[in-house]
Amino acid sequence: MAAANLEEKQATRALHNFIFPFSLKQNCQLDLKQQIQQHGFEFFSLNNLRLEDAYYGDDYRVSHRNMERYYLPFTANILFPHQENADCFQRFSKPMRHDCELKTQLFTIPFRIISVDIFLCPFQLGLITIRTELTAAHTDYSLAVEFANRFRVLEDVNAQDDATYIVCENAEFKEIEEFIFQRLTPFIVPCLDKAGMVGAYFETLPFFVDERMYVQAMYCFENGSSIANHDLYRAAQLDGINSKGEPYISATNTDYIKDYCRTHGYVRWSPDTFYIVNEHSFNCLTSDPDQFSVLANQMYGEYYYGMLLNLFHKIVLLKLSNRYSQIQVEKDHEDVEHLIRSITTFSSKYFFLELVSQSQGREIFMQLRKTYGNDELYLDVKQTLTDLFEYQGQFSAKRQNYLLLILTIYTVIGGIYGMNQVIEDLKGTIDWNKIWEYSIFEWIALFVTFSGMVVAFALGFAVLIRWSKDKLNNT
Repeated sequence: MAAANLEEKQATRALHNFIFPFSLKQNCQLDLKQQIQQHGFEFFSLNNLRLEDAYYGDDYRVSHRNMERYYLPFTANILFPHQENADCFQRFSKPMRHDCELKTQLFTIPFRIISVDIFLCPFQLGLITIRTELTAAHTDYSLAVEFANRFRVLEDVNAQDDATYIVCENAEFKEIEEFIFQRLTPFIVPCLDKAGMVGAYFETLPFFVDERMYVQAMYCFENGSSIANHDLYRAAQLDGINSKGEPYISATNTDYIKDYCRTHGYVRWSPDTFYIVNEHSFNCLTSDPDQFSVLANQMYGEYYYGMLLNLFHKIVLLKLSNRYSQIQVEKDHEDVEHLIRSITTFSSKYFFLELVSQSQGREIFMQLRKTYGNDELYLDVKQTLTDLFEYQGQFSAKRQNYLLLILTIYTVIGGIYGMNQVIEDLKGTIDWNKIWEYSIFEWIALFVTFSGMVVAFALGFAVLIRWSKDKLNNT
């Protein structure tokens, strides 16, 4: 479908959540928590009903009771801990209400930063959500989608990005990354894991593509407006406008667009409301303004956590796969054991087939999981675990055989031969001058006796070190 043939719609409401993951340095969570709370972020708890309308704008409210009922108990315990717990999702939120503008050579889009969430997750992961709302009474749908497409770009990678900048309360920011780390969350940077990547924040993560954030978007059209397949496709692909300022779509084959929307869409409430999801966006489009607040509350609540949980699964699975590819199994025995422990913990505690209690929520959750390919990634990681167990079993058996051989040799020689040769000379006060009169066999016996003692102490010391490391890793 050519750009000239696209019918321009007016979006009466356009809400976006921009989500990006980051990797934390080891042992940095406690310091980061203190910094987060010192900068006005509050720990999020379902028990605190005051927070139901604190972070979502004037017209929206998220029911904590509905969120708890939406997820099965073992999932809710991970997502909504009663207190700060490093094994759970720890959310810290802060209302912002910064009025800003996104500017390019072709257009200016006024928007508001509603609030920011920071999640500290297991496996040394963090997530930041920036919640925004376009403030114009009516906005071209193409511009609303283009806003999402431009704002999600953290670092400028092409000419369009270079021409885009943010103005916030008389301050100008050339890159979105600069805006986030200088204005919204300046305390995050010291805790980012940038190992091996000088001058980069996120490229150490194998799942972060082209320095772009994930997008959750909600668009409301005028009452009775028809929502076509190309509207859904453009939302999913973030096709806003082209270099001439015209509505843009990245596919022209109507059959392809139809098949894409059938595969990635959820049409339970059509023709008024549609959901569509792909690898980098999750969108709700509706032409029923009376229901928009209810839909937005779900997108801010149950569906928001569903997206975060699936994103967390994908990230951890990719991290585990990436760690396996970097391990030299013949040398990195401690890393192998740590990877086995990580995979086992993730499988038993965080990845379940059934997580959602309601049918409609389960269908959307499974659509997200399918789109992210988490089941395939999980099967690959489980196969990795099987391979590691087989290797560890073979390695342990080989090591035990070598150890048994060494101990047998020392036992036989030291106990039968060595002690009979030199044991009398080692009783009481030792006459060291007598050893110079030893024969070659007595020298061998003496060496075996003392080296056996050294080996025994070394093995005991090694066992203590290994036990202390295991104890530390399990705490």
